[in-house]
Amino acid sequence: MNLLKKITMQKKEPDEPPEVPVYWIEISDSVSKRYQFEPDGHLSVTVVNDSRPAVQKVADSFLNKFFPSGYPYSVNEGYLRYTQFRALQHFTSAALSVLSTQSLLFAAGLRPTPAQSTVVSWILKDGMQHVGKLVCSNLGARMDSEPKCWRILADILYDLGTGLEVLSPLCPHLFLEMAGLGNFAKGMAVVAARATRLPIYSSFAKEGNLSDLFAKGEAISTLFNVVGMGVGIQLASTICSTTQGKLIVGPFLSVIHVYSVVEEMRATPINTLNPQRTAMIVADFLKAGKFSGPADLRYREDLLFPGRLIKDAGNVKVGRSLHKVIKPSKLDELKQIFHDEKFLLSPGHKWIDMVLEHNASGEDALRGWLVAAYAAELERSNHEHSASVLEAAYEKMNDVFTPFISELQAKGWHTDRFLDGGSRFAMALSI
Repeated sequence: MNLLKKITMQKKEPDEPPEVPVYWIEISDSVSKRYQFEPDGHLSVTVVNDSRPAVQKVADSFLNKFFPSGYPYSVNEGYLRYTQFRALQHFTSAALSVLSTQSLLFAAGLRPTPAQSTVVSWILKDGMQHVGKLVCSNLGARMDSEPKCWRILADILYDLGTGLEVLSPLCPHLFLEMAGLGNFAKGMAVVAARATRLPIYSSFAKEGNLSDLFAKGEAISTLFNVVGMGVGIQLASTICSTTQGKLIVGPFLSVIHVYSVVEEMRATPINTLNPQRTAMIVADFLKAGKFSGPADLRYREDLLFPGRLIKDAGNVKVGRSLHKVIKPSKLDELKQIFHDEKFLLSPGHKWIDMVLEHNASGEDALRGWLVAAYAAELERSNHEHSASVLEAAYEKMNDVFTPFISELQAKGWHTDRFLDGGSRFAMALSI
């Protein structure tokens, strides 16, 4: 013990107590690590002993490099499945990209050298692809509301653009037209894919680790892009060296590509409120008294037609302009019923229109949706539309809303905002 003290203690002035370095050893999964605070406050880590098999070392190294720290406990359910299909998606996308580039070079009458490929790609990117990006950039609000739908659409657009490039050798006289349209579709796809990336990653962040999730997701994308490019080069020099071969392999890769992104989106438990998810929450609550969480709804979402009406939730349609859904003669009456609320309801024959104020939150939308659903129930019983039905529905909503919203927040829903991507009103309405 005295020898240990002599080694670890630093010499001090006689009137000062000796300072002992703070360190400890942790043993986990056959790995011993020594942790020590340096004089500057930095924590250093040294591996003392590692008795794991070589296969396990490689597997753990892969997890550390491509998965967030603390995985699987630091992410929400579905992240592994999302990552698996994301890898497959990038693999097939990269392979398709190589085939399309080769076809473009053949159609232009150029030899497929790297220099010429770069020239052709940059000419096209600086033209129609930028136009596609500008067109798609105006749809950001809709992408916030339905990121899953737009992410799938992005890959469909990308594959359509790639398909036009693959077909370009069949009509070389239309090379610029087909290549331009292909890059226009790709430009739209790039914007849609990038714009929807953040809400998708945010849905998996469980411990404020969004940057870690993003970095590891990009690492997986890069790895499988490189692997896919290698396979694409191999295919381009063998069975896909002709246009006929590309017409066989290309659609097959495209199907896998789109299927992969659909499965990615189905595995994503987005926890922000939009019209479809809000309607499903209300429907589950009214039918079975169930409080559904993001993971409960992910496989039930309609990814292709998210705007469908849900009867059990009152057939509510949100986002239409105020002047289109509410007659001026009814405006004062509705404001009397929904005094101090940030929504207005206008019952119709097939659905109930809900219009939100510009600063309405997710809680406001849920309040309005519950009123609409209760009103639809009462109307089916009374077979009439009247102000008294809305008033009765409003009272029922107030009776259940406080425990209702508390349960939803406990399930992980972010009720501070509502993403509908539609029209809202901001005028001062006097009674």
